[in-house]
Amino acid sequence: MFSVQVECSRCGETFLPDRVLTVCTKCGGALLFRCDLQRVADAVSKSVLKKRSDSFWKFIELLPISSAEGIVSLGEPYTPVLRLPQGSATALKNVYVKDDGRLPTGTFKARGMAVAVSRLKELGIRRIAVPSAGNAAAALAAYGAQAGLEVYAFMPKDVPESILKECIYLGAKVYLVKGLINDAGEIVKRLEPKYGWFNVSTNKQPYRVEGYKAIAFEVAEQFNWNLPDSIIFPTGGGEGVIGLWKGFKELTELGWTKKTPRIIIVQSTGCAPLVKAFNSNQSEVKEPWQKAQTIATGLNVPYPYASYLILRALKETNGTATAVEDNEIISSMKTLFRKGIYACPEAAATLAALEKLENQNAFDPDETILLYLTGNATKYLDALEMRREQIPVLERNTNSLD
Repeated sequence: MFSVQVECSRCGETFLPDRVLTVCTKCGGALLFRCDLQRVADAVSKSVLKKRSDSFWKFIELLPISSAEGIVSLGEPYTPVLRLPQGSATALKNVYVKDDGRLPTGTFKARGMAVAVSRLKELGIRRIAVPSAGNAAAALAAYGAQAGLEVYAFMPKDVPESILKECIYLGAKVYLVKGLINDAGEIVKRLEPKYGWFNVSTNKQPYRVEGYKAIAFEVAEQFNWNLPDSIIFPTGGGEGVIGLWKGFKELTELGWTKKTPRIIIVQSTGCAPLVKAFNSNQSEVKEPWQKAQTIATGLNVPYPYASYLILRALKETNGTATAVEDNEIISSMKTLFRKGIYACPEAAATLAALEKLENQNAFDPDETILLYLTGNATKYLDALEMRREQIPVLERNTNSLD
């Protein structure tokens, strides 16, 4: 393992990487792994990586895993980067999508949970709990089952039924909460001493973000190490954005890339605490978003932990933040459907954000933009309205559609 220490992102306190870690014991800040990048550069190169199988595990030297034997995998592929088809609500020429709906459990959460479960199993953890809007729980249930771990999932009671079934049939112990993900998080924290689980809440441990960090490496290789100018990323808890930002920083320090894409986050107008903080030039979210509600359940995080890191990522990359209406999200889902792209509501929000920002002249006509599609639509088809009684029903012997 090339990780040399773990550092608090707020106060700078350091910790040994071979210990079970949560947040900083001094100030409560989010912890981040630090790699010996010189050793990595001496051990591996872009030409070496090219010869390896296309999976984010090819970057193992940059991940907090002791050895390949410790990997818990469900066969994660590189997810495709596709040029956005013409007629997809934009006149911009160089727009691409990266479809993480092709990962196990149909969500980018597989990246974080694969790395977290792998490392925690190495450290001897046998019981894990997560508060989740849905997809993180499904991913943890899948990788936990593969690793033989006991998984507890706490989700808002309005979680999509397909995700609920997924978690149950994967063997997780599932509990529904009368409230939002923050309320579920408080339950996990409060009951942790009694039940002895490890809490893998967003940004309250340093392992999941390392899986999302690999997004930057994968995107860099897929773009032949010439990174996009901007990446639009749907953001609730923000762990994916932090991982993306951290990965690009490491690529630059390694000398493998020369530029860092501008990171643009998109939230729903029904729950946009990060957009509010960004527009108010605040360094972190000061208070929970009131009456949070959106069709994009993964964006329904009223008070993201370690919000200061997300906003720092935007500032350092000259990024921005925007919010879109739920009806714009649904419209974008339908647009992408018609182009053969199955995007969940959170993922579709990126297209809505692109259209909104394009109308504000936020992009250079020639720049390259990547929409990051974080999940597959098949779990969220109930979000699209349909009146079954209006669909014609034919008799078996019919000979006309009139």
